[in-house]
Amino acid sequence: MANHLDYDMYDIELTSVCTNTDLRKLFIKTTSKSIIIIDDIDCSLDLTGKRKKKKEGKDRGDKEDKLKKEDDKAGSNKVTLSGVLNFIDGLWSACGGERIIVFTTNHLEKLDLVLIQRGRMDKHV
Repeated sequence: MANHLDYDMYDIELTSVCTNTDLRKLFIKTTSKSIIIIDDIDCSLDLTGKRKKKKEGKDRGDKEDKLKKEDDKAGSNKVTLSGVLNFIDGLWSACGGERIIVFTTNHLEKLDLVLIQRGRMDKHV
């Protein structure tokens, strides 16, 4: 795919990234026409949706605010779900390039619904 589109390809191993800041620095270094692959995202981070459930009827923004607060409590010395979400959302809003992000998993049902919703992960194969 990268050869056909003439894109650069990056393989990011999240277990080797120490903090959200390091993750942001890595992504800033990618070219505007690139494919970013994060393999086995379910094994790399705790993205399994183990956060406390909120009362039904709350909107997505409330869920993401709570997520960010919980990640902040966990400490800034690791890569968090909030950090990954900030990367995905920030990448699309801040870049003029054409980046493609590919996440792989063997257990889609284990991932947090906030991560796999439409707009973040548009195609599930």
